[in-house]
Amino acid sequence: MNDARRIAVLSAIVAAGLVSACGPQRVRTPERPGQTLTVLLPNSDSNTVGRATVSNTSGTANLETVRDSTLVSTGEPPAPVALLSQSEVRRIFGEALDALPPPPERFTLYFRFESDELSEESRALVPEILKAIKERPVPDLVIIGHTDTTGTPAANFDLGRKRAMMVRGLLVQAGLDAAVIDIASHGESELQVQTADDTLEPRNRRVEISVR
Repeated sequence: MNDARRIAVLSAIVAAGLVSACGPQRVRTPERPGQTLTVLLPNSDSNTVGRATVSNTSGTANLETVRDSTLVSTGEPPAPVALLSQSEVRRIFGEALDALPPPPERFTLYFRFESDELSEESRALVPEILKAIKERPVPDLVIIGHTDTTGTPAANFDLGRKRAMMVRGLLVQAGLDAAVIDIASHGESELQVQTADDTLEPRNRRVEISVR
């Protein structure tokens, strides 16, 4: 999920779970129905902060810094942006934040040259991946295969998919339900290390796994 999408989802959750609202200088209880508080928080998986725009027919407020907030009342422009403290965020939105799913865990496995065979170091990570999966009540996995720039783009797409399928097979053999695994191949199109064509680069021969 990119930053903009994650911010939009979080704003919807915050609005639905609203129990207090924010004025320009302090947090206060809403004085009437139809008031919504929106606050900008970091992405839980990367701790990065994007930006959000809150607008209605009467005006706009731009949230650009972590914990920037604005109060919107029906028929009125968004209130001036106010900075909430961490304790205020927890007091107002603690239940909603605790209900969010845990952030994805990501793993990168590397392969031998022109092969779908994992390196020894990467094969040793498989138990750690399985542990991360088992810790989630309803796991969802995405496995994406990548290659370096040796060979043709078409052949590398096939090799990337073969690598993703191989990792999928390892996890299924370990007892994971195949239905929770999505696979894809990016071939040589998304290099971890930028190189010229026909360049051997071990760090580009990889599979990236996201456990959600």
